[in-house]
Amino acid sequence: MTANSDLHARRNAAFTRGIGAMLPLYVERARNAELWDADGKRYIDFAGGIAVVNTGHVHPRVAAAVQQQLEAFSHTCLMITPYRVAIELAEQLNALVPGPTPKKTLLVTTGAEAIENAIKIARAHTQRPGVIAFGGGFHGRTYMAMALTGKVMPYKLGFGPFPGDVYHVPFPIEYHGTSVDDTFAALDHLFKYDIEPTRVAAIVVEPVMGEGGFYVAPPAFIQRLRALCNQYGIVLIADEIQTGFARTGCMFALEHYGVEADLTTMAKSLAGGFPLAAVVGKAGIMDAPTPGGLGGTYAGSPIACAAALAVLEVMREENLPERANHIGALVTRRLETLQSSLTCIGDVRGLGGMVAMELVKNRDPHASDAELTKALVQQAAKNGLVLLSCGVYGNVIRFLMPLTASDEIVHEGLEILERSLRELI
Repeated sequence: MTANSDLHARRNAAFTRGIGAMLPLYVERARNAELWDADGKRYIDFAGGIAVVNTGHVHPRVAAAVQQQLEAFSHTCLMITPYRVAIELAEQLNALVPGPTPKKTLLVTTGAEAIENAIKIARAHTQRPGVIAFGGGFHGRTYMAMALTGKVMPYKLGFGPFPGDVYHVPFPIEYHGTSVDDTFAALDHLFKYDIEPTRVAAIVVEPVMGEGGFYVAPPAFIQRLRALCNQYGIVLIADEIQTGFARTGCMFALEHYGVEADLTTMAKSLAGGFPLAAVVGKAGIMDAPTPGGLGGTYAGSPIACAAALAVLEVMREENLPERANHIGALVTRRLETLQSSLTCIGDVRGLGGMVAMELVKNRDPHASDAELTKALVQQAAKNGLVLLSCGVYGNVIRFLMPLTASDEIVHEGLEILERSLRELI
């Protein structure tokens, strides 16, 4: 029995089956864009812990900041005896989030928690109940976050009923024939059939849909959403949990659109692998909840805040937004070359370093190939590459390698990807 197989058996005996395990490999060590498992095998990491380590595994600057903070103190609770490192982080986040309106910050622990609190803030500000999200969107696994998530399997299956006054409309996806006009027609129908716009507190949108398939929102869509929210006093919430922190070629994806959100949720790469999330928004909206209405025991962990300050420093000094554009171009060129010769690649798309390919049968957008996608993830792992799938139909491969990965590592990973795909077709 190998070390991996032994650990896998122990895992299955110890954990609830509700916690998935995509690959039966158990990591012992990681550096930058490489992993080594319990049997000593090396892997190139194109998953990045689901977009969590944009600065790479164990970046020296982040590790040093964490060690320094740990020697001072690990926890006092931000709501009881606050600390400098959290204030410094909030100040930087307020300055970074796009738009001229003065901002304030709430620090929490997870992306789902950020979403939950964004809805609380929007409802407190508007005194309205309704929330609109989009089909295929993913916002987390807690109850309001599940209600907002537009994908049943596996996230919502068997867990209902969900919080009320949550509505979904189609996300504009040109590849699948849904236009911006189609989305706004659905919104118009929603306002006629289900809820009047003056009862809607918030619209929650991912500028690039994450788990739903890496579909990039058209600029006209985001701009029209902003105008709609302005018209009816609706809070526009940008879910930048996966798109944030340099992944799309800007610190936040909304910078590509010239639009200011009212609230922005963030997590994942904010702290380089340490649990930290935030809601950053217009000060007048953020101050709507009464004192004590927001918070959490571990919210704004000093260790995670120290890590986040180091992450922001690395992103500035190593110019990771531009690096994301460079990596995205490398990956896109290689995938488009493959697409020209392989009928199983239906679409290649992305924004900056947030790139995906959609696997279909005979280039038919309506013939998704989830079986090939699942097999490719497993075959790539056998060949030393960690990949992630996504999409409502489970037929999209998404690329989330650390933005600190060298060109050599990226090319090596793409070679493994191509070899693995050709071995399966």
